[in-house]
Amino acid sequence: MSWATEFEELNKSIHDRNSFDCGELELNVFIKTQASKHMQAGISRTMVLPTQRPLLNQKYPICSFYSVAPSSICRETLPKNMAKKLPRYPIPVFLLAQLAVHKEFHGSGLGKVSLIKALEYLWEVNHHMRAYAVVVDCLTDTAQSFYAKYGFETLCEHNGRIRIFLPMKTVGQLFDN
Repeated sequence: MSWATEFEELNKSIHDRNSFDCGELELNVFIKTQASKHMQAGISRTMVLPTQRPLLNQKYPICSFYSVAPSSICRETLPKNMAKKLPRYPIPVFLLAQLAVHKEFHGSGLGKVSLIKALEYLWEVNHHMRAYAVVVDCLTDTAQSFYAKYGFETLCEHNGRIRIFLPMKTVGQLFDN
């Protein structure tokens, strides 16, 4: 199975959500039962990277996906040198709510590709709706280590998870060349 060349918005009539398995129950349940509902409610957007060929049911399996949403943080959660330059009201951020790769593609570099595509997408959105940073609430220590490799820094604990962030200025350095 090989993946397509572009991410596209999740469409349950085209994408086979039931065959997705990344090894993390919470992420599997999200893509199978919640992602479409969240999109319909207008609270997040899920982008998927399908395979190049459909299954017998004519739906395309999902190789990888990410889900993003607007959010905000308190300036007090930021490092002091960053916080002192910001207003005292909630700071707008983009939440990279989920990012997962099907088990078949673990170790292939698709996680890195998916993260870059998610950041690129958010950088484009940032041209229309500004945000200070991208935040991620890490599901596991492995996830935290993955994001740390790409410059994400610890922000705080949030709902029992470690919240990490990457400033949009840093994201901009990746794509404004």
